[in-house]
Amino acid sequence: MAQKTGDRDRCATGLEGLDTILYGGIPRSNTVLLTGSCGTGKTSLALEFLIHGAIKGENSLFVSVTENSDKLLQNLIPYDFFDRNLVKSGKLVFVDLPIMYERLGMTKPELSMEEIDLLVAAISGLAKELGTKRLVVDSITSVCYKLKTSEKIRDFILRLSKALSDLNCTSILVGEVAADSTSYSSFGVEEAIADGIILMANMERRGDLLRTLQVIKMRGTMHSRAKYVLDLTPVGVLLVPLLKGGSTG
Repeated sequence: MAQKTGDRDRCATGLEGLDTILYGGIPRSNTVLLTGSCGTGKTSLALEFLIHGAIKGENSLFVSVTENSDKLLQNLIPYDFFDRNLVKSGKLVFVDLPIMYERLGMTKPELSMEEIDLLVAAISGLAKELGTKRLVVDSITSVCYKLKTSEKIRDFILRLSKALSDLNCTSILVGEVAADSTSYSSFGVEEAIADGIILMANMERRGDLLRTLQVIKMRGTMHSRAKYVLDLTPVGVLLVPLLKGGSTG
């Protein structure tokens, strides 16, 4: 069930720390850019968001752009709460976007405006058919490489976000940036359009490489902007506040 705070229904992520930061969860039907450099835990967090949704009875869809979904499941952290029957029953569905490209005849390196319309219709049509309430695209950056221009990227994300929002579907677009990037997205467009930005990063402290998470913006809710240390465990993503001295507590 969605939680309600103020005027907006919430899509509780199921990640206790993140839901606390967001005062109950992501505002329902928002499109969130989950961005960060390699190895920061983006895919794990996005998958946990879907798994918790499926457990609560919300149909969830993972659109894999670069990695075969079978391999993705093989490499999934052995979560204590993950039941593969969620996949067998259709509550949690995995779709490989390259297969969708092939079926739609999108074989060229760059998509045309007409093909963008087709792709948005294909993804949102599948979400509607499945009754999807939570959706992840991993990664939106890889899709953007086939769009090339800022205009096409803006058009695609705006159209997809609106189509999913109209279905009351809460979506996470996984983005990739270089470790030393000062931007929240590879093309500078994604961050401006998204309703929310969650930044994940690696931080070195005393020889250890810590994963961190910070909510940069989230339309429709108050939220903490503090930085948290993130740990991937069998019981799920754990978040601990990063104290000013660089330690956790």
